Amino acid sequence: MTPAEPRTLREARQAYLDANGLGDGGYDDRWVVLKAGPVPIVFPNSKARVAALRLHDCHHPLTGYDTSWIGEAEIGAWEISTGCGRFVPAWILNLYAMGIGLVLAPARSLRAWMRGRSSDSLYHRGLDNPTLDRPLGELRAELGLVAAPPPASLVERVKWFVWSITGLAALVVSWTGPTIVLVGLLVTWWRA
Repeated sequence: MTPAEPRTLREARQAYLDANGLGDGGYDDRWVVLKAGPVPIVFPNSKARVAALRLHDCHHPLTGYDTSWIGEAEIGAWEISTGCGRFVPAWILNLYAMGIGLVLAPARSLRAWMRGRSSDSLYHRGLDNPTLDRPLGELRAELGLVAAPPPASLVERVKWFVWSITGLAALVVSWTGPTIVLVGLLVTWWRA
């Protein structure tokens, strides 16, 4: 017997956090620690990131995208496609996720992009107690998440590709830039 689907967005978000071992979401943590394989990535947990994360964590159960690399690439494409509003950290992190999606699962990433083109997200609506207490199915329908995404036109494929390749380039630069500086410093030190 499978457990019943949560009735409200609040219940669904908590079930998502519990299922993924995310505790209370880490909204009050000072630092974020992500793992890329064995490599920890540590950065400050800013107020702006937390505001975006609260919405992002609700989008997971609304859309059904999981927290695997591919699932994050899908939700990244979907969130960019719907627009992340004033949430700068969401734009940046989702852009990186789109770059990953281009490499790991381009067809799924494009499908998520198209789903976003015909739906809405909480980035435009905000998140308050009445929204959290709304029935999950009702909110999915209102956001346009129950219908199948339309087929991707050539223009939409180009838009998706440009965003994805930009995300991949940003990801490569953000990983290689500090590495190049570190290696340069080590070489300079070694020669001294």
